[in-house]
Amino acid sequence: MNGTLFGVGLGPGDPDLITLKAARLIENATTIAYPTLAGGDSFARAIAADLIKPDAREIRMDVPMTTAREPAQAAYDKGAADIAAILKSGEDVVCLCEGDPFFYGSFMYLHARLAPKFTVKVIPGVTSVTACAAEAGQPLVARNERLTILPGPMDEATLRERIAGAEAVAIMKVGRHLPKIKAVIDDLGLTDHATYVERATLPEQIITPLRDAPEKAPYFSMILLTKGADPWL
Repeated sequence: MNGTLFGVGLGPGDPDLITLKAARLIENATTIAYPTLAGGDSFARAIAADLIKPDAREIRMDVPMTTAREPAQAAYDKGAADIAAILKSGEDVVCLCEGDPFFYGSFMYLHARLAPKFTVKVIPGVTSVTACAAEAGQPLVARNERLTILPGPMDEATLRERIAGAEAVAIMKVGRHLPKIKAVIDDLGLTDHATYVERATLPEQIITPLRDAPEKAPYFSMILLTKGADPWL
């Protein structure tokens, strides 16, 4: 009988935000898998480090940071093959996922490869969007408002159109796209309604009005934008 693959959401970075269900699975795992920056460390593993058994088997998926799809897809092909070999032996595998596995999560690529052949269960995690809102003390939406979530790499024209037509916005994956995003928001006259959040829930987090944001932003940064002055009142 084949084992089960668990895609476990770890939340945005603070280990205390790992759910009880996720923690139990990690603590009991004999094999864990996780993505890493090619040749570097794994943020996912760092979040769960205190829960991993010293003798647990570890499957590293070295994913190159490139806009080209082929190298990353090859990394997931290999990771899926390594995980499949363990599952076929009857052993479960716990895959560590930053944030939530199905919210812009790389686990979706493993799910697409392995779910047709094996039992796969997904354990949701605290998302970066809700974590940023909580840390900033800023409600995301109220009453019948719509929340629009946009990726920072989106082209400028589309970004402008989506923000202009939205009621409340969360812009993810800001990183090197910060100057472009700031320019769009400023041009729309919405800078005073925008909050910048960097590395939410971690000791080095930064929360500031967008106008005071640093010149450079890491990948783990977000902009929250609410057009109403006090939409929750």
